[in-house]
Amino acid sequence: MRPMTRPGRRPVLRREAPAAIADAGLHRGATAPYAPLATVQLEGLIESALSLMDQSGVVFDLEGEAVSLLQAAGCRVDADGVVRFDPALVREALAGTPRSVKLWDRTGTRALQLDCDHTWFACGMTCIRVYDLDTGIPRDSTGDDLALITRVADALPNIDAVCVACKNVARSDIHGEIEEFAIMAENTAKPLEYLCEHAASLEVAIAMASAIRGGAAPLAEKPYFLQIITPLPLNYHRTHCDQIITAARHGIPVSVGTLPIGGASTPITTAGTIVNSLATDFAAMVLAQQARRGSFCIGSSDVCFMEPATGGIGNFAQTSLADLAMCQLRRHLGLPSFTGAGGHSAARRFNQDAVTELTAGMMQSFFSRPATLDYLGSLDQGLTYSLHALLLCDDLAGLLRTMWQGLTVDEESTALGLARTVGPRGNYLAQQHTVRHCRENVWQSRYFGARLPLSTDSRPDHDLLARIDENLQQLVRSHRPPELDAGVRAALAAVRGNFAARNP
Repeated sequence: MRPMTRPGRRPVLRREAPAAIADAGLHRGATAPYAPLATVQLEGLIESALSLMDQSGVVFDLEGEAVSLLQAAGCRVDADGVVRFDPALVREALAGTPRSVKLWDRTGTRALQLDCDHTWFACGMTCIRVYDLDTGIPRDSTGDDLALITRVADALPNIDAVCVACKNVARSDIHGEIEEFAIMAENTAKPLEYLCEHAASLEVAIAMASAIRGGAAPLAEKPYFLQIITPLPLNYHRTHCDQIITAARHGIPVSVGTLPIGGASTPITTAGTIVNSLATDFAAMVLAQQARRGSFCIGSSDVCFMEPATGGIGNFAQTSLADLAMCQLRRHLGLPSFTGAGGHSAARRFNQDAVTELTAGMMQSFFSRPATLDYLGSLDQGLTYSLHALLLCDDLAGLLRTMWQGLTVDEESTALGLARTVGPRGNYLAQQHTVRHCRENVWQSRYFGARLPLSTDSRPDHDLLARIDENLQQLVRSHRPPELDAGVRAALAAVRGNFAARNP
């Protein structure tokens, strides 16, 4: 951007708008993120997290390789597995962590840049129920539901990646986890986000991804999925440690984040929960750097709080403010933030409450600028998945991307010459300037604005749910994702079959 200065006035920024729009996820430059904390407060929170890691420590499972790696790096390990970190070691790991990574689609031809300058949208994650499309009644989710959600996500223009949106509840074991990766790979060409309980599931997923990419080295060069790991606050079980180490050594990008509940598993205050979350995040990043220097492992804890009235997770204002702070903290460190709080709702079904919360949460992301929002479509405190909610979130993602384009202020956009020509009594309807610019900063919504039935319109006056449902049913009937090559499909079956034979 180039400043245009005028005597006695602040600089006006000239922005080259059209070329930047092609990078759909880019949000940097045209508009600024919100920064609720002063620099001294950011540094204070970081120093407090380092102090907590040094004086109180983080619990690691004594079995496995993690503790020995941390000991070799100079950490102090108690007999009960409490690991204390020297602040200098933590800062060294933070400095050595890459600031960005590319996440590639199934074909290896299109990549999402995961960094501080982009925001990407994904459906998810790990719900155990779905709203039945025929009855609307919640029921246990299945592998077929995951396949359907993945196919719909593949069709949506603003959904960039696919996460494990729902579980196959009838097969909640290691074989079910492996099947989930295969289902996603078969039903979308978009990049994946994967999470699992068993470290062996990750190893099989890496083997399947290697078969898709054509080998382990090509996979490390063009990672196909982001591994999500979810420890408890300040506690790492062996499965979490093993996943961090395995992913780091295979070049798989990792997002490690806990879900603290202020007042229960962490302090009730926002700052106290942030400090505990940062300490949990930093510990994972230290371990990843000991497993392989330069590995992409980013701490990405969400920050939630106990609702005093119910004991459940709330409150929207407190959680949203904490999310803004966490995103700002990571930007301060130069690290992308995978903590986007938008796209999910506590509402028990897709109703006015859900629409209000989904809209507010998505719009907050205009200010917080996380690298990913990957809860899109989750309702009922993350228990139940709604395809109708996913379609609304996809539409709202289009709104955010329109707003992130910002404004162009230059000779063409201010149109002073045209205004002089037209004069104060003229109009601009027949001007070529209007033709050239009439679609700038316009949200091409499927459900609102120009698509909303008006009183003079001949279309049926359907409400929002009916409009979304009509679109959803059309997508379910018509969209077919690009098929996997027959050879790749056979290779995936062989990987799963070999594992099943060894682990009946």
